[in-house]
Amino acid sequence: MKKKAVSIKTIAANLNISVTTVSFVLNGKAKEKHISKLLTQKVLDYAKEVNYRPNQIAQSLRTGKSNLLVFMVEDISNSFFSKLARIIEDIAYEEGYKVIFCSNENDDEKSNDLISLFKFRQADGFIIVPSPGIKSTIQELIDENIPVVLLDRYFPDLDCNSVVIDNNEATFKATSHLIQNGFKNIGFITTDSDQTQMQDRLLGYEKAIEESSLNRHVLKIPYNETSNGKSKSAIKSFIDEHKKLDAVFFATNYLTRSGLEVLKEDAPHLIHEFGIITFDDNELFKIYNPTITAVSQPLTEISTELMKLLLPLLKHEVVKEERVKNVLVQAELIIRESSGAKKLVKSQF
Repeated sequence: MKKKAVSIKTIAANLNISVTTVSFVLNGKAKEKHISKLLTQKVLDYAKEVNYRPNQIAQSLRTGKSNLLVFMVEDISNSFFSKLARIIEDIAYEEGYKVIFCSNENDDEKSNDLISLFKFRQADGFIIVPSPGIKSTIQELIDENIPVVLLDRYFPDLDCNSVVIDNNEATFKATSHLIQNGFKNIGFITTDSDQTQMQDRLLGYEKAIEESSLNRHVLKIPYNETSNGKSKSAIKSFIDEHKKLDAVFFATNYLTRSGLEVLKEDAPHLIHEFGIITFDDNELFKIYNPTITAVSQPLTEISTELMKLLLPLLKHEVVKEERVKNVLVQAELIIRESSGAKKLVKSQF
């Protein structure tokens, strides 16, 4: 039989004092309410002895604060998001907050369901990697005075705090690096998305290609096909149809993994002959043969900027009156073996 939780009323009855006195002590207001040190310590010692645990739901209803933050991303198993989550968890904990992590799978219905759930649970604030069609839901959070910061992508016509990478510039520099090393037929493999981060990555690639008077070679894969195996067949067909390709730039790390599998299975010689760059670094890319050049997003800086925006909002009574800040973070191009000077490319498939 499950043991019944100890309540404030039980502590008050056993110590023969008022429920109000116990509540003040356990909520850190003993000094403010002029409760003696002796009685304060007596309450604290007894609460520890009986293993008292506060009812978090009741406490949040009473105070209007749950000390819970929500970190909603596209896929928490993605190394980029999971590493961010770990850093954010540490920063939040130091400030007295716990973090709930969840994945929306870039799906609007799931995003809305999760936001609705955590609003009901009175989460104090949200960090959200938004799916494409939830602009109105984000606006509702702002209108309801709930702190929210967007990560990785944003809605251009929505006044909401955000932290994003300068995707355009990062991709432009990486593509230019390939061109400078002699690659002239560079494929760009991305998701078929109108979201800002993916559009900016494509624009950076196109800018570098146009400035060098080269031909663009772009493959767009629907997001819902990137995790069901269809992306591999799309990448294989793309490389097979573009016989002159001498380099490939993958717009995400999960597309890179699929692409490397394709090359290893169907044309292993191209792994060493192609120029290859990935957007988003991964521990495996450092030990792959060849090691893979990557656009690396600064995890600590991103996490710090997110919490620098969110924490002050949690302390303000009227969130929507605060000045909106959009932080643009620069990525780093980590040059490894896969983007070295162009080698002679043999036949492909």
